[in-house]
Amino acid sequence: MARFRFELQSVLEQRERVERARQRIVAELERERVSIEGEIRSCRELAMSESSDLRARLVPGEAVDLDAVRVQASASLGVLARAQAAVVRLAGVYERLDRARLELLEAATARRAVELLRDRRLEAWKRDELRREQLVLDDLTNAARFGGGREGGGAGSASLIGGER
Repeated sequence: MARFRFELQSVLEQRERVERARQRIVAELERERVSIEGEIRSCRELAMSESSDLRARLVPGEAVDLDAVRVQASASLGVLARAQAAVVRLAGVYERLDRARLELLEAATARRAVELLRDRRLEAWKRDELRREQLVLDDLTNAARFGGGREGGGAGSASLIGGER
């Protein structure tokens, strides 16, 4: 039996490679997003801890160590600056991630279009193969019926085919 050969298989494979590359880019950006979000979370927790420490140093009625308070406030501001920088980086990652997802969608759509074409051609090929097989079977049936099963056809088959009896 003949084998189906899709003439655009190399195009399909190339589009699959492009889609996989786009998937890797999206996954990379997702990892970066998760990392930055974790950094922002840790900055928030650290800022809350620094703020709590600062409040503990500023107890009413007790002596205040201004140098320690200044260092603590400076540390809090440093943490907030790191968090703000992380938020800006996160916004850039979200923008790149949106673009990468659109490119992935386009690549998947292009691949799917070729797959649908391949599926349609495979179905047409199967129908043609079935039709060819049916023609062969019809020929064999006709040969057996009208040929009388004899080699060379014989005189009986000629009179049946010619319409004479």
